[in-house]
Amino acid sequence: MASSTDLPAGFTGFPPEAFEFYEDLEQDNSKTFWQAHKQQYDDAVRAPMTALMETLAEEFGAAKIFRPYRDVRFSHDKTPYKTHQGAYVKTAPGAGWYAEIGAPCFRTGGGFYRADAAGLKRVRNQIAGAKGGAFADLVERLQRKGWELRGEQLKTAPRGFEADHPRIDLLRHKSLSLTRPIEEEIVGTAGLADRVRADWRELRPFVEWLTDILR
Repeated sequence: MASSTDLPAGFTGFPPEAFEFYEDLEQDNSKTFWQAHKQQYDDAVRAPMTALMETLAEEFGAAKIFRPYRDVRFSHDKTPYKTHQGAYVKTAPGAGWYAEIGAPCFRTGGGFYRADAAGLKRVRNQIAGAKGGAFADLVERLQRKGWELRGEQLKTAPRGFEADHPRIDLLRHKSLSLTRPIEEEIVGTAGLADRVRADWRELRPFVEWLTDILR
């Protein structure tokens, strides 16, 4: 017989237990804790995230709900579980829309999270080229609206680009995304779906600019 988490109902928000789960997991990131609280994770985190993504799928496409387990093979940090639950709608290789819930907050975002060498070179060439100024202006406008620019960066200028290029801060990025937190009061209600939808729509020019390059 299928459990309730196998069949997500319409999205009604994340319960307080979702934040409580991650607050406790940050204190005790162990298999013992996980096994004792897995039902809380299934009911309060994974099922609502699945329902939220299903609500948004008609406009944005099907989402991938990330596994909660960390890949510790090449990491010095051997804690086994992620301290957030992410979901991702792919628009191009390594690029798309993003949402996550963790102990600090619920967060929306979009951009590209990884790219092969050829894709990253195409992104940098476009940023450095004639259309790059408009893209930089778009990023600045979104930052003024509370979006935070994130992503792995080189410490120096990438090969082939001058250190004094006017858009060197963007060119140094190996991944490039914008994220913004959502206040906890909305996260517990069905209205979160409309808020995530509005956030992703606001990011659409940014995500589509990168998607067109990385396809």
